[in-house]
Amino acid sequence: TGSMSSECLGNLLRITLSAEYFEDKYLTFSVVDRFGTAWEIDEAMASQCGYTVTYNFWGNAEFRASALSCHSQAEKDVFTVTIQIKASHTSDMKNAATHLKTATCHYGPWSPRELVCEKNYMEVSVRKEVPQIVPDFIQDELEDWALAFPEAKAGESSIWQIVFHQPEKKKALLVSDAWRAGYGLNTTESRILLRIPHSAAQVQLVKAQGITFSAVRSSTFYKQRWMILMVDTAVACPVDGVDYANKTITWTVPKYVQPLSAGATGFKDVFIEAGVDLHKLSAEEMVSRKYSLSNDLDSITIKIPIGAEGGYYKTSVSSGQHGTKYYISLFLEHQWEDTKWGLTKHTIIKEVETPFEHVELTMTNNTNLSTRLMNVTLGVFLPDVELVSLTFEGATVTVLEAIQHGYQTRENRYANGSQTYTIQVPFDAESIKKEYTRDDIRTYTLNVTLDFIIHPTRETFAIPVTTVSAVKDAVLPNARGFCDEKNLCLTIARGNVDQKWLLFISNQHLTPEAAQKHGYSLSDNGTHLAICAPFLSPHVDYEDIHSSGIMASLHLTLKDGVTLANRRDFSISCRFSPSQLMRCLPNGTVVITAVKLVGFADVDISQLVLRDRQCKPTLVTEKTATFKFNVNTCGTSRKFNSTTMTYENDVLYFRPGSDMPVYQLKCICWYAIKQTVDVQYESKNNPAPSIKPGFGSLALSLKLFKDKTFSNPYKESEYPVVKYLREALYFEVELLQSEDVRLELNLKDCWATNSQSSASHPQWPILRNGCENSEDSYRTIFHQVNFSPRVKFPQHLKRFEVRLFNFIQSTTLLQE
Repeated sequence: TGSMSSECLGNLLRITLSAEYFEDKYLTFSVVDRFGTAWEIDEAMASQCGYTVTYNFWGNAEFRASALSCHSQAEKDVFTVTIQIKASHTSDMKNAATHLKTATCHYGPWSPRELVCEKNYMEVSVRKEVPQIVPDFIQDELEDWALAFPEAKAGESSIWQIVFHQPEKKKALLVSDAWRAGYGLNTTESRILLRIPHSAAQVQLVKAQGITFSAVRSSTFYKQRWMILMVDTAVACPVDGVDYANKTITWTVPKYVQPLSAGATGFKDVFIEAGVDLHKLSAEEMVSRKYSLSNDLDSITIKIPIGAEGGYYKTSVSSGQHGTKYYISLFLEHQWEDTKWGLTKHTIIKEVETPFEHVELTMTNNTNLSTRLMNVTLGVFLPDVELVSLTFEGATVTVLEAIQHGYQTRENRYANGSQTYTIQVPFDAESIKKEYTRDDIRTYTLNVTLDFIIHPTRETFAIPVTTVSAVKDAVLPNARGFCDEKNLCLTIARGNVDQKWLLFISNQHLTPEAAQKHGYSLSDNGTHLAICAPFLSPHVDYEDIHSSGIMASLHLTLKDGVTLANRRDFSISCRFSPSQLMRCLPNGTVVITAVKLVGFADVDISQLVLRDRQCKPTLVTEKTATFKFNVNTCGTSRKFNSTTMTYENDVLYFRPGSDMPVYQLKCICWYAIKQTVDVQYESKNNPAPSIKPGFGSLALSLKLFKDKTFSNPYKESEYPVVKYLREALYFEVELLQSEDVRLELNLKDCWATNSQSSASHPQWPILRNGCENSEDSYRTIFHQVNFSPRVKFPQHLKRFEVRLFNFIQSTTLLQE
């Protein structure tokens, strides 16, 4: 059939299975004997019976059989082999298709001794030479001979036993034992055959001119009528002898190896031929391919340029690296004469494989910006390579599955059989990394690993492909801002680069939770982000104060979500009325909130005062100080006119040693002198105002400090603290885990005991209902708490000073 072809190559038959038909199929080979029984061939049987299965560069399977193989049908100089091939798409060989192929070859004349060195076995066959015996002379002696040699009863003409010659001893095996050991033995009408696997136990390694040979020295005994005859069945095949230098393969074969030339003299070359792939080459063909064949006194040398015609390159992998090896199947036939054998024919098949050579692949970036397609071509590959899968974002998918992810692959084949692969991916594919770099430029990064398989060995290797394209398509976020009477607002329109950018305000990540905590309005609908911050907010900056108003600014920053590098800055500045900072209450109370200006970083806002410098802020935060006073106090001045009464005061800051204020905020309150207001009045008995106490747990800390600056508390390792009687102790109580500026800590009751238990007796009250104990000889002294780098919320702390005392009962000291 067209799927199989056969060739007669001397004493070998080759049947080739077409890759086009059998590609990607699992195959089994069987040989059919003369009775029609099919014997499946495995490795052991192949080397014992003279069969070889291999694959060539084009993926074709080759079956070779020796002329004297176990199941060949030989008649004179003609031998016939029938093989059965089963092909299936699955490894379990279900639904396998069966193919039969019969081939007949003519081979002759046979030399007295023929040696074959195949890929998986060594074979020697020698001619039987038996004296012609007159039949009448035999008479009844055959029976007597059989009785003397019972092992030789098998037939009229058969092998009896084989003796292996080893350096230390000889070993004799009967035919049945030799066969079980993997040796192939056979006899025909004219020849004795011994076939030995390269891995056989009796194989010895011998040297000839520095070249290693696998050799077996043996004598085979066979029965011919009434005689037992012995023949020399030694065989030797070269193991090495191949060198690689200067891009040339040099194969050296010594002519006369000791096991083959033992007892012989008068050597004379009769014929030397070489070829490739079992085909002999003429001298002209050798020259055209730049081969050389030299016949020296003791050796034959063949030289082949690496890459020459007749061989082929094949893809190989070493330590995960892509490369190639050059393969060529050399063939040498050497015939010589000597005094022992007459003519010997030595056929050697040598499959040469050069060392691994790394091959750098070329990656070409043909990205088309106008079509927004990333286009990468990788190669050049040999025809035995196939792209099978792609790996990106940690997932591996087949070539077909990759299409669903936007990956299109194309195989580009060239006239010489080589190929490249092209990968196309849209810029907008999910696996393409998009990153804003500068100005209006975004970079698109393709990071994919291509997974390849090599036929027919099914070796695999992977090539990572990374390519970056810079495209001017970045749309940056932009913002617009506005202010109302009490808020500063910014609305940011998102672009196409800020999906993973984070919003920061004053170097703090502004999450929805943080915005809610500070009373900010924050919304994000995916395309726009809007924020409004009250005028008096922790993250608002105050730049200057004029009679026209206070200039306030809100600054926002978008930062990279990974590197936290600044990407875009936005701000809004508005001038607010000074009335936002002060309230004039009808009962004559004035509340002023002074703000810290950006240009006055060294101003300690807790040291702001009114005209009367004894009037200090009642509440201090990082950026504000709040004063609460009556219009008749703190140096407030007043003026009258016909309709109004005007009260004025100033919030001032003086540098130490200076009487010239560096900060001044003027406060003016107007009250109408004559004003008639009509109101509806209804008498009602309102209940007295009351405060309902609540119950819960507060996290508090009590610390003892070394002096009245309250800057250096005692460490745990410094306890117990040694003090003298009536020496001052400085205590600080702090409300923990709260940043609510509306909370104020008040101490109701504090007492001392003479043990660590707060419930023990006696007790002495230090504070009663938030006040000093009037019965104390040395009353508790409260200290004002001001804003500082350590104290962010002064209203969350209380500080007081107590004089050291002892507990006494009558005149007895209770505890030291």
